[in-house]
Amino acid sequence: MTEQKIGNWGRWGADDERGALNLLDPGTTLAATRVSRTGKVYPLGLPIQRAGIPLVDYRGTPQRLTLLNHLDEHMYEPYGGKPGVGCHEDVLTLASHTSTHMDALCHVYSDGRTYNGFGNDAMETYGGAARCGIEKAGPIVTRGVLIDVAGYKQVEWLEAGYVITQEDLENTLKSQGVQLQPGDAALIRTGWVDWFFANGQEMSLVQPGIGLEAAAFLASRDVVAVCSDNTAVEAQPFDRDEFLGSHVELLVRHGIYLIEHLNLSELAADRCHEFLFMVSPLRITGATASPVNPVAVG
Repeated sequence: MTEQKIGNWGRWGADDERGALNLLDPGTTLAATRVSRTGKVYPLGLPIQRAGIPLVDYRGTPQRLTLLNHLDEHMYEPYGGKPGVGCHEDVLTLASHTSTHMDALCHVYSDGRTYNGFGNDAMETYGGAARCGIEKAGPIVTRGVLIDVAGYKQVEWLEAGYVITQEDLENTLKSQGVQLQPGDAALIRTGWVDWFFANGQEMSLVQPGIGLEAAAFLASRDVVAVCSDNTAVEAQPFDRDEFLGSHVELLVRHGIYLIEHLNLSELAADRCHEFLFMVSPLRITGATASPVNPVAVG
């Protein structure tokens, strides 16, 4: 008996490590550049800093430390450095899943396997992921679609723990007059980031987000990335008590990337529902994620 096919496993070959990004080609990207109407640029990433942003306790506090400043000018004397001439440099220490970040396909596994059936034991302490690390993704330049569920329901933010359904997504898209196309990046607004800043930057892991049904719907539309303004894209507590269920459906089964902690407020305020979407993760060999600052051009 042959093994049942799982999602997109094998769709682009047994050795594929890029997943749904294989849907992007020059034609798709070129078409996306024609979506913009105003040329307005929307930075969608949150800052990286020690406080005042959503931080998950076990990932620690991001640190920006000064490596060089004006007190180190003497270092340059052997190279002909003159007094008053020098440089400032930093050291950054942070978890890869800090602030706005993009999950690699190796991030989550199910039944001991990551995307495309690679074993979860291909993750080493120093070497990182031998398969599906974030460096395998490359830049994403495609059409982005804002699915403003909070706006559709006419609330500032969805209630804590609300599970977004397929019907919610379809109704929101219909009200916006936009349809998802293969190769799109779907940006789902729950309003949670707005709630975070309105409530004294109080971190809570009870959050609205997509459920299993919505994840399957998005996968069926052949999107390349699902992005949201919350901590996990999916609702917490997890839909039907399936731990990381939507991560498994999207990352593991379909090779669809997740981008978390976006700031979608300005896009929503401008009712900018389709746009050129660009994001490029850092090429960190073997990493399970990368901090990013996605950009939309409306």
